[in-house]
Amino acid sequence: MNRLKKIIFFAILLIGGLCAMNAQEKTTTAGVPVVKLNNGVEMPRFGLGTFLQGSNEICKQSCLTALRAGYRHIDTAHAYYDEEGVGEAVKESGIPREEIWITSKLWPTEYGEGKTLKAIDEMLARLQTDYIDLLYVHQPVGDFVGAWKDMEKAVQMGKVRALGISNFDANDEVFNEIMEKSTIKPAVLQIECHPYAQRTEMRKKAAKYGIQVECWYPLGGAQSQGLLLRDSVITKIADNHGTSPAQIILRWHIQEGFSVIPGATKPDYIKENIQIFDFALSNDEMQQIRSLNKEQRIFNATLDDVKRMVWGTKL
Repeated sequence: MNRLKKIIFFAILLIGGLCAMNAQEKTTTAGVPVVKLNNGVEMPRFGLGTFLQGSNEICKQSCLTALRAGYRHIDTAHAYYDEEGVGEAVKESGIPREEIWITSKLWPTEYGEGKTLKAIDEMLARLQTDYIDLLYVHQPVGDFVGAWKDMEKAVQMGKVRALGISNFDANDEVFNEIMEKSTIKPAVLQIECHPYAQRTEMRKKAAKYGIQVECWYPLGGAQSQGLLLRDSVITKIADNHGTSPAQIILRWHIQEGFSVIPGATKPDYIKENIQIFDFALSNDEMQQIRSLNKEQRIFNATLDDVKRMVWGTKL
């Protein structure tokens, strides 16, 4: 009888310890882990990317599908031409604004002290919101330092909660310049990142400043034509878990500590992508996926290519 009591006692201790461990990681109602950024603001680490949605109406429907499936983080940009769709979806969803994390990005033609604040107000109008949770400079081109000064003012005015840098992996010069000349340091760095390009050096640089890494093209994007989804290591792990390769890749991102924003327009894919919080990859499976790294980018434009694209785009 005493032995049985001891077994029960230790079982209770074990269960209590597991509960305490789980309680340490804050999550949304859908089980999405939340990260506290270097400015103290909390952000869901999983969201919907809205690049190439096609139109504001398509984007609105994608966002509504996502919000109903439990997403609470939506990533857009002025250059995506779908901010209005995001704003309409948030409004129509009936979910309190404070429960939804909205990210957007300024285009280089909007950069410049005295110019960017006006662009931010126009962005707020398109999104039909009083504030943006995370605002990026979209590309390291043009007067991004001047833009940052206005972005810092927007934070002080309560129009923006956190600031980020997108694609500042172009070279050390642009990354170092924003770090040296900013008063409010970037909270998030958004870059292409997936099992074939795990960006180890950029992650080290970001970690020095407590910057959260957020991944675009986590599944390789349409450009990759399903390259990652066909990988034999990933498909075998997916078979073992009874999941899709996409779910395995996204789960890997989450367990690596990334924030991740897979893009999708098809409702089934949007719903499938977030269904990654009821299983976990083993240490061995994580290591197998880490071994796939060859720093093979899908988007391989040079900074000069990006500059030509930027100045050739009119918003």
